[in-house]
Amino acid sequence: MNDLLQQVLKAHGGLDRWNQFSSVTAQLSTGGGLWALKGLIQDAAPRQMTVSTQEEFASVTPFGQPDWRTSFRPGRVAIETLDGTVVRERDNPRASLDGHTMNTAWDPLHRAYFNGYAMWTYLTTPFFVAMPGFEVSEIDPIEEGGEQWRGLRARFPDHIASHSREQDFYFGEDFLLRRHDYHVDIAGSFPAAQYVDRIVEAQGIRLPTRRRAYVRGPDGKPVRDLLMVAIDLQDFRFT
Repeated sequence: MNDLLQQVLKAHGGLDRWNQFSSVTAQLSTGGGLWALKGLIQDAAPRQMTVSTQEEFASVTPFGQPDWRTSFRPGRVAIETLDGTVVRERDNPRASLDGHTMNTAWDPLHRAYFNGYAMWTYLTTPFFVAMPGFEVSEIDPIEEGGEQWRGLRARFPDHIASHSREQDFYFGEDFLLRRHDYHVDIAGSFPAAQYVDRIVEAQGIRLPTRRRAYVRGPDGKPVRDLLMVAIDLQDFRFT
């Protein structure tokens, strides 16, 4: 484990503390332009998001109906009732998104898959990179707002679903997350730059409560007029 990664993990609460938990739940509200591009109506009402901390699993409630929720794992996504009855399901959900562009419409299971892997990635950053199979290296820093942010590049193993196989994470002088760059492979591989701030501490773990993802231009800078996803989080609870 390189020195920067050690400092980053410590700043966010420490791997020992993280490994005491099996899940984290948060209330989230989402917006942004991606949903309209996908032919979806975005409801800003708060939802409850739960992800596992030690394996890739996620669920959001409600989803579509007041008594429905999602169940996401990399190889299967489902919409089910609160008592576990399956409403719709799809095995190998990544394959159903092959050939999609930024404007290709999504069905509810496409959305559930995206929501599942994206929120699992966000709510477990940076600790997931310490899981087996991840390759992490330090990359060149970037300049933002008069500050220099050091960077880590994570290469994801094949069994973990996420935006893209390689993703870059940038950290301030306090070693807390500031920016997350990736390509959205399931939507034409468009490049994104996601900014995070308003970090809070919950049960010893530090997490951002605001995320804003923009299309990333050829110069690496965000296109501020193209806000794709906005996420606001609160009420983090670890178990």
